Amino acid sequence: MGRLSVVDEIFLRGHRGLGTPIALQGLWRTADRVDPALLVRVHEALRSGPLGRRVVRPRVPGARRAWRPNVRAYPIRRAEGVLPVADLLGWADAQGAGLDPEYGPGWRLSTAALDDGGSVVSLTCSHVLADGRALVLAVDDALGGARVRPADLSARESDWADARRQWSIVLRGTAAALRHGVPRQPAAPSRDERTRRADNATHSAILQCPAAEWDRVAARDGGTANSLFIHLVATVLRDSGFPGDTIETSLPVDTRDEPRVDNDLAMTRIAITRADTPATIRALARSAYEHRMSAPGGMPEELLQVIPDRWAYALSKGAGERDVLCSNIGTLPASLLELGPHRCTGVAARAIHPGLTSSRLPRTRLSGYLCRIGDDYVLSLVSLDPERIESAGVLRELAVRAVNSAGLHASAW
Repeated sequence: MGRLSVVDEIFLRGHRGLGTPIALQGLWRTADRVDPALLVRVHEALRSGPLGRRVVRPRVPGARRAWRPNVRAYPIRRAEGVLPVADLLGWADAQGAGLDPEYGPGWRLSTAALDDGGSVVSLTCSHVLADGRALVLAVDDALGGARVRPADLSARESDWADARRQWSIVLRGTAAALRHGVPRQPAAPSRDERTRRADNATHSAILQCPAAEWDRVAARDGGTANSLFIHLVATVLRDSGFPGDTIETSLPVDTRDEPRVDNDLAMTRIAITRADTPATIRALARSAYEHRMSAPGGMPEELLQVIPDRWAYALSKGAGERDVLCSNIGTLPASLLELGPHRCTGVAARAIHPGLTSSRLPRTRLSGYLCRIGDDYVLSLVSLDPERIESAGVLRELAVRAVNSAGLHASAW
């Protein structure tokens, strides 16, 4: 479709400061130095691929924003000198700055030489352009893997026709609800004032574990690779000093029926107690996937696209946010195991939060991202609780302790 979805618009408001800014990031570590000419070819493929688009405003109130092609791209950002491996994640966290899905390029390709003799390559894009699975598809397309369906960037209806359609849906669907007043979203627990004095709002850790071992431990405990992942993320949060008896958990669900580079996801949720195991979490998640979150009070979600941004933000504020987010991105294509002739020693997919300050922290305290690539699972963690997890080193220690306690052996990036 040539128009933005409701999910696209939520991420666009976050980009504008009405919510949490989010960018998606893929990271590749190679065993040797990456050929600069290869990155130029990948950069050109990305520029002319499905990420090459931007948001334009409608001319008629009530019409949805639309997508337009955008071949402008940031030049490849190359770090000066040689980057210590210990500083890799700090460098990666900074690659989301300046992304603009409306007026400038919404994605960036970056690289750095590492002091272990290899390289790291980062592809970062605004969440307005793509979700985690979509970023994987875009990279696979650029590397010559499975081709994705080209995005339809032409608005099939005029702004007038689209506005009539949107208003018709909204008026029919909300008449009964509005007679009784607009339902209010449940108030999210406020973040403590202690977070206001933290210098860094987020910290990151990435662990890599043999897939055979991960699957064996999951099966031993009556779970799946996914439920073990959720259990580990909850364990890290609890071990950080989280005070609640129950950890509310958001679970994104991939809803695409064919390879498309867009935001094609829904959200569901589960509540995890101290007594839960990978086996019980497996049952909880299976049930939750059948009951997706929807607009409050039965109102059509299109309402959020016809009212002013600040009203839409107030109505949907905190939607989908819980104590933790667990996003299982799935198995990555085999094409991502190599960058041209360069063997990848690790591939990670995650979200970062460019420009997020400690005064604007969301309810979410810890985000986890899992992907499988070749013979490994890669677990990426991003902490948004700078008081309890005050550094990347603390987060890494908590993560290593959690996986070791589960009977796993993992190497930290």
